[in-house]
Amino acid sequence: MRTLQHAISFKKYHGTGNDFLIIDAAEPVPDRGALAGKYCDRETGIDSPDGGRRGADGVLFLGLEDRFTPPRIVMTLVQPDGSVAAMCGNGARCTAAWGHDQIGADEFMIDTQAGTRHAQIEDETITIEMGEPAFDPSRVPLSTEYNGPLIEDDVEGLTVTAVNTGVPHAVAFVADVDDVDLTAVAPAVRHADVFPRGANVTLASPIDSDDPTAGFRQRTFERGVEGETRSCGTGAVAVVAAAKRTGRIETADPVTVTPPGGTLEIVVPDRGPATLAGPVAHEFDGELSVVVPGE
Repeated sequence: MRTLQHAISFKKYHGTGNDFLIIDAAEPVPDRGALAGKYCDRETGIDSPDGGRRGADGVLFLGLEDRFTPPRIVMTLVQPDGSVAAMCGNGARCTAAWGHDQIGADEFMIDTQAGTRHAQIEDETITIEMGEPAFDPSRVPLSTEYNGPLIEDDVEGLTVTAVNTGVPHAVAFVADVDDVDLTAVAPAVRHADVFPRGANVTLASPIDSDDPTAGFRQRTFERGVEGETRSCGTGAVAVVAAAKRTGRIETADPVTVTPPGGTLEIVVPDRGPATLAGPVAHEFDGELSVVVPGE
């Protein structure tokens, strides 16, 4: 069977620096993992027309179903290593922004592999419902040696708390996130035996050591990207959830979390789903070339 080159359209969005190529799920892409690996590469991937960063943190394949009220979007995130992530907070916020640009709606239900999430758009802020953070070892998940939650335990030399906020995170509170060589310490934790499906590794430090309610700075090494990203929404929620679980904060009010790419507002109530809020930007549109079977 011969093959043909086929051009497909994409849009590029980012949420506080967490950037994604967005492709309509109806487009013919025989190998989504290969496409993500090729075009997300930071050295050789898709180039920005305005001199911005090359590549992306993942590809969002989106299917809009506007016959529902509110409209629904089926979201599939394929990461640069070809894996599929069950949930991505900033990806879901970019999904809502894309949906708004398509049909003008300000509210969406977004279907992810971690469940259906409600998204609301108000002015420049997009808020996504993130589900309830889970510390239970079967839901993180942790290896069977853990009969209870992993709370501030040593994992490969880093003191971490394990929580699932749509995907698993190992959260470590440190004095200053910039004093840690994240790319050096994270891989061992990300692949540690205690995390049978791997884990994202998130560092957090207080914005003001004298005022815990001032929020946290954040850096995250993402599973599937296999490197540090400028922002991670599930990681920001994990920071606040872990801070509450370890007694660093008690508030159910919005908490500021600041990754390198911007500022996010997180609410982790005592009961019920957490929320993630922040801005989203549409960067540019373009076309990609994919190989499809011919006749």
